[in-house]
Amino acid sequence: MRYSLDEIETFLTVMELGTVTAAAARLNYSKSVISKRISDFELSVGAALFLRNAGRITPTETALRLAERIRPALTELIAATESAACENEATGLLQGSLAITAPMSFGTMFLSGILADFARTHPSLDLRIDYDDRARDLLREGFDIGIRIGDARDAHLMQRKLCEDRQIVVASADYLSAHGTPETLADLRSHQVLSYAHLPDAMLWQFKQDGRTISPQVAGRITLNNGEAMRDMAIGGVGLAILPGFVVSSALRDGKLQRVLPDYEARTLPVLAVWPPVSPMPAKLRILIDHMVSYLSEQRPWEADPDSGSRGAKN
Repeated sequence: MRYSLDEIETFLTVMELGTVTAAAARLNYSKSVISKRISDFELSVGAALFLRNAGRITPTETALRLAERIRPALTELIAATESAACENEATGLLQGSLAITAPMSFGTMFLSGILADFARTHPSLDLRIDYDDRARDLLREGFDIGIRIGDARDAHLMQRKLCEDRQIVVASADYLSAHGTPETLADLRSHQVLSYAHLPDAMLWQFKQDGRTISPQVAGRITLNNGEAMRDMAIGGVGLAILPGFVVSSALRDGKLQRVLPDYEARTLPVLAVWPPVSPMPAKLRILIDHMVSYLSEQRPWEADPDSGSRGAKN
């Protein structure tokens, strides 16, 4: 049985993306090269890995089981070889690649600039960056590191806190004028709230009171899958929203939104870097995390007095 790392990487990429076309685009090869690698890998394995029908490709049970086993092994192998052969901490030379996933709003609003500076500092390192509010499966989808807003729910992943950010309840002046301003958590029951598709309302709308976590009863007719979209809906006057400060700080300063329920302590959210446990930890990964911490741990770029645009807000 003879096979190459290129064939394994191609196999896992097709498994992740679901099509030869998408795999060819990511790996920067023609579809014919991708198809040949898959065929050669099937010959080496001695089993059919994909069912092909009318241009569609579907993984077999054998492929699913194989991918589950070799994905972490390949991650470990790449990390070990790159750490030994490609990275020279003494000179700061980083080579190889890093695949990064992060939430859409945090990525586009703040992380891209941080990563651009990192990319300029390390021109021999390739970066693949994927912004998506879904919590991606790092091992299954081939990511080296992910950024998570809120408590990590992946017990098997390593993590490091980059910074913290507080949630803020906001609404537009028009909404508050039309529907009144809630003064207590119980008042939320009579208001429309904007829901977040990736968390149930009971987990999203949480407050600290007398040392306890309170999840007030809320209801709304609009659910969105992105923080900036929720912010813009709130600006449009259709409901209350609870969002991280980095999403709403600019709108508060500009007066497009006002802070609501300032006397109640909403959750403080950790901003985490998470990554699969790999030993030794690749220098490129550690240096990237240190780079992000240096930007975010002391001065968060969105915190130029987020309450300054709110009417009646209390610190």
